[in-house]
Amino acid sequence: MSVLDDRREELEKHEFMMGEARGRLAVTLDVLTDALILVGQHGVYCSSARNPKVPALDLQAVLANINGAKELVASVMERLRLDRLELEKNARQ
Repeated sequence: MSVLDDRREELEKHEFMMGEARGRLAVTLDVLTDALILVGQHGVYCSSARNPKVPALDLQAVLANINGAKELVASVMERLRLDRLELEKNARQ
């Protein structure tokens, strides 16, 4: 099943509030956050052999990449917001 089907209600709500692109990006952030939670839970059981207080190196890499993806998505959302505000400002002039 597609994420578009799994998260249809959430997508519709966010697309209505923010527009299609920003709404889908907002849901993408939610999906990435859910993935972080799952990896974090897994990290409790798969700790590093060198330092049991931190997740295994492969999980650290996954967490870093998901966090990086969230930053990129958030930056695109902010750019879209600023572009929309600029268009609205120019339309008023």
